[in-house]
Amino acid sequence: MDIKRLQLFLRAFSVVPMTAAFAAMLPVGTMDEVHQYIGLGNLPKGPIVEYLARSTSMFYAFHGALLWYIASDLRRYRDLFWFYLWLSMLFAAGLFLTDISAGVPRAWAMAEGPAVAVFVGVVMWLFRACETRIARTPPPTP
Repeated sequence: MDIKRLQLFLRAFSVVPMTAAFAAMLPVGTMDEVHQYIGLGNLPKGPIVEYLARSTSMFYAFHGALLWYIASDLRRYRDLFWFYLWLSMLFAAGLFLTDISAGVPRAWAMAEGPAVAVFVGVVMWLFRACETRIARTPPPTP
């Protein structure tokens, strides 16, 4: 994969977490319906629950927007991108541990953190391959 394709892939993927901005605006009643639909029972009532649901959704949207921006110029933001990728690996581990300790369904726990880790690992591998290819390519002659 060349760097341009990786940029397009990352930008396409970044749209997924950006859609969480819509979840941040859901009425609490709709959040409760979704909570029940996925088998977690009634959504607990209280300001902290609403705050955490909305702020987490906004965090995911922020995360997607940041990835969109970084992907605009992977050469320029190379160091920032590597930092972002390693933080994303730590985030994946944190998600997994949080899911396990929170008691979410096993399928959820096995899918969320591990899926993020695999995705980030693949992106790291692809980006490293792009960097290697760029390093081996001679600069254009004037």
